[in-house]
Amino acid sequence: MLETQQIDTSKDTVTNITLSNKSHTSITVSNLGATLLSFKTPDKKSKLQDIVIGFGSIEDYFNNTDTYFGASVGRVANRTENARFSINGETFQIGQNEGNNNLHSGPDGYQLHLWKINSLDESNNQISFKLDSPEGDQGYPGNLTLKVSYQLTEKNELKIGYKAISDKDTPLSPTNHSYSNLNGHASGSIENHQLQLQASTYTPIKDSESIPTGEIADVGGTPFDSRTSKTIGCDIEQDFEQLQLATAIGDKSGIKLETFTNLPGVQFYTGNFLNNHPGKFQVSYGKRHGFCLETQFFPNAINTPHFSSSILKASTPTTYQTIYKVGTA
Repeated sequence: MLETQQIDTSKDTVTNITLSNKSHTSITVSNLGATLLSFKTPDKKSKLQDIVIGFGSIEDYFNNTDTYFGASVGRVANRTENARFSINGETFQIGQNEGNNNLHSGPDGYQLHLWKINSLDESNNQISFKLDSPEGDQGYPGNLTLKVSYQLTEKNELKIGYKAISDKDTPLSPTNHSYSNLNGHASGSIENHQLQLQASTYTPIKDSESIPTGEIADVGGTPFDSRTSKTIGCDIEQDFEQLQLATAIGDKSGIKLETFTNLPGVQFYTGNFLNNHPGKFQVSYGKRHGFCLETQFFPNAINTPHFSSSILKASTPTTYQTIYKVGTA
């Protein structure tokens, strides 16, 4: 089922779309930032829970530059060292919005743009948004066309697709930056959620700026080893330099979230920097009130030749997909 809503803000008219299936699971997405606003699904007692945290008003999403709640992030998610990279012998400087580095292609990220509604397919419960990012946008080379699609299936799968083409070689590492709380967005800490993350390696970082060293290290013997299910909070306070695909289960709701992707990596983030951020229905989100599973290329891949390449080759259509499937344990 498809529902649309138009909201006149002080800046522009925003369109929100709700897709729902026969299991009473639903998503609401917006053409502002191609953003996921809500993801509602029944818990083990058949009570609907909204499992993503977000802002209390659409106006707040126009200033979504620190939490990135629900955003489609691009051109490049995560960090680029010194906000600089080279392609084909030419060096490009992009914005320094986190110290000397670039984070999530800010400061003018894709989450702040009004995307075109490219297609609405009610028979398949799917919507596609389109953004034309011109040469020089955010400092990147190439005229890029990026389409982000959301589809809600009758199997309770939220399929997020990314289709891109550029007329020049350019970095591309899109992600969705939703924060999940499987007990419901207003339920506080996620530290007692169970998590199993099928990742055997991780990318150690140099220092507090979170730029990878370039090593791909074994998770064995570290707090990052979640190949066997454990609570998120189990090792999170261990004295390990780095601390400060997947199945997660809400300890109270029994809601299970499974994640699948064809991207090479995932950033698991536990909301450590949330600090009483105002959210939906006057709820305030604090530290570790949500977690992110951001599927993407490795951080700073453009400057690390032995990482999987994040370069989108000129005139080569490319598709990535991430699936978030919900149910109950």
